[in-house]
Amino acid sequence: MNFYVILNIIILLILLGVLSYMQKRHVSFSKRVFTGLGLGIVFGVVLQLIYEPSSETITVTNDWFSLIGSGYVKLLQMIVMPLVLVSIISAFTKLEKSANLGKISGLVIGTLLLTTAISAAIGIASATGFDLKAIDVTAGDAETLRGQELEATLGEVESTTIPQKILGFLPANPFLDLTGARSTSTIAVVIFAAFIGVAFLGIKRKNPEQAEFFRKMVDAVHSIVMRIVTLVLRLTPYGILALMTKTVAGSNFDAIVKLGKFVIASYVALIAMFIVHLIILAILGLSPKQYIKKVLPVLTFAFTSRTSAGTMPLNIEAQKNKLGVPESIANFSASFGVSIGQNGCAGIYPAMLAVMIAPTQGINPLSPSFIATLIIVVMISSFGVAGVGGGATFATLIVLSTLNFPVALAGVLISVEPLIDMGRTALNVSGSMISGVVTSKTLGELDTKTYNDNKEDIESIA
Repeated sequence: MNFYVILNIIILLILLGVLSYMQKRHVSFSKRVFTGLGLGIVFGVVLQLIYEPSSETITVTNDWFSLIGSGYVKLLQMIVMPLVLVSIISAFTKLEKSANLGKISGLVIGTLLLTTAISAAIGIASATGFDLKAIDVTAGDAETLRGQELEATLGEVESTTIPQKILGFLPANPFLDLTGARSTSTIAVVIFAAFIGVAFLGIKRKNPEQAEFFRKMVDAVHSIVMRIVTLVLRLTPYGILALMTKTVAGSNFDAIVKLGKFVIASYVALIAMFIVHLIILAILGLSPKQYIKKVLPVLTFAFTSRTSAGTMPLNIEAQKNKLGVPESIANFSASFGVSIGQNGCAGIYPAMLAVMIAPTQGINPLSPSFIATLIIVVMISSFGVAGVGGGATFATLIVLSTLNFPVALAGVLISVEPLIDMGRTALNVSGSMISGVVTSKTLGELDTKTYNDNKEDIESIA
């Protein structure tokens, strides 16, 4: 470890100290998050200007920075499965009427799928508007190798039939799925927890005393898990600082410039879909401005960490304490949103790539039949997408293979994948929270007073 690496680490520690001082001075949580983001960008740019992104100094420096950034993400991932399990069971124990179960799950999933369909349409429009074509994208050695890897992975995806994919959602071994061993583990845990919840409702009718005892146990475990969540979330500003510094310092801006048209088209689509989220709120009579103000720290973390699953604890806290969504609905929407109907990863991205590839297959991407088919395929393929980095690639493989399109293009975009994935993840999380708000408002259970108040922080985290 050379002198420059040590110097970079010392500077990061000083910046972390600034955030710690702000916390001791009781500066609001959101302000600390944005301070960490800003410091990370500035420090990353400085490192970019001084060193080459591929230099040994940056490589070793980022390896040390990962102790803070990636370490924080791992802590979040550590609590995701316990949180999903306990939150879903807790949602059942808090249901006023068992009849609400079908309405809640139906509205949450329906909203997620509807917004995914809209996002696919926006992706099609963006790719067409910017005249993106697969033949205009050139591949280097790394991109070609990645494309070959995706072709190999495609064989596994294609060999799995639709009934087998559906079977993959079921938790044959729930304890295995609690380890997150499979790409569909999250939705499998949701299903397992739902079975426990339904069993609870049955016991509640036949033996209220046992059901009450179980409810108290669940409440106790839920309190412990949420306390762990709080402890981890307090590290968010520090994690964002390290993650943002590492991302900016290690970015290959030359490659980004070469694929700049695709990057711009992607972010235009992502921003357009976020505006659709705000329009949905306005139609419901809710303030889009309040929504942005309250969820920005959550979206900021999703943007820097690139993990929808890791953002789930922040997602639930924001829905409950900032947006006025009942806990049961927040648990459902956050859990389902991790693996169903991700607007960015499973909606916009696969649709854009399909439009780019279509002309090479002799298909007019603007034909109504192709557009309708693509949107339907995107919606169906959005089930079971893993809420971690790489979920978009998995969704794209399913969509392209279903359309009998080549998948190598996804490998060509590897150099800009992290940059685009940041925006996609933030949109995924926003879509999840929107589904919770829409469901609550539709069922008349949204606490509009909480939604409209001007609190700056999530109290339990700050």
